[in-house]
Amino acid sequence: MGQEISNAVSDVADRLGQWLGHIQSRSGDLAASEQRVVSLLLADPLFVGASTTAQVAARAGVSPPSVVRAARAIGFSGFTELKIEIARARGTTRFFAPPDVLAADATSGAVLETAIRTGTDALTALAGAVELAAFDKAVETILSARQVLAFGAGPSSTVAADAVFRLRAVGVTTIGIPDYLSAMIAARLLGPGDVVIAVSSTGRTATTLAIADAASSAGASLVAVTNQYGTPLATLADIALAVGGAPLPAQMAAAGSRLAQLVVIDALVAAIALRDPERNQRAERAGIDLPDIH
Repeated sequence: MGQEISNAVSDVADRLGQWLGHIQSRSGDLAASEQRVVSLLLADPLFVGASTTAQVAARAGVSPPSVVRAARAIGFSGFTELKIEIARARGTTRFFAPPDVLAADATSGAVLETAIRTGTDALTALAGAVELAAFDKAVETILSARQVLAFGAGPSSTVAADAVFRLRAVGVTTIGIPDYLSAMIAARLLGPGDVVIAVSSTGRTATTLAIADAASSAGASLVAVTNQYGTPLATLADIALAVGGAPLPAQMAAAGSRLAQLVVIDALVAAIALRDPERNQRAERAGIDLPDIH
């Protein structure tokens, strides 16, 4: 591949989780035949790593050239390089196991264990998905912002709300408007020097895209916190922070995605506090005398 999959955030033991996160984060804008190949890769990488192009094509229900195109679409020079990377990563075979699907009779212990694994896998994938250059650019953009508007719909609204609270705590003027129409008005009134943080796991949520487009059209900078590159939101954004993530059980997919997004917000806030300690200290002083309400 043309770039390193690991960004050195975690050690070598997590290489496979990062590798799968890297693949997932770059599979958001594939042709249908390519998507079938990548879905097979994520579901059963051991099979793909041990098979010929024709065998993979037959199981995925596509033509052999589609297998090669899929490998190139996610960043490899071809199918051979993809198989080499699988061989390098297969030492951590635990991550090759398909995700558990919880049945109606699942015990509380099984549910808890699945939730824990979901979170662990989501965070491991995150380390291989987020591009550090984009992260650094997001920090600098927010540091220089006149004001920040954070927005997310549905489950992503909780991440946006956390971003508002956390950024305010380090002295960044940040607003959050859950109501779509009110947020749209605010987005249209933004301008150069303002920043919008748009949160969407799918990168295709209609309301979030509409607000992101309005803000971008008004001249504001757009930072997307999403799961995959190549989605409409990531394409529209000036800076895309994709968290990736391996396929997860349906019951846990939203939770794993939200956890990874929250960690990205935490990391942004920590970096801002470190790079502008004076503003961080002012924000701390502002909160000293707030009442502790029980």
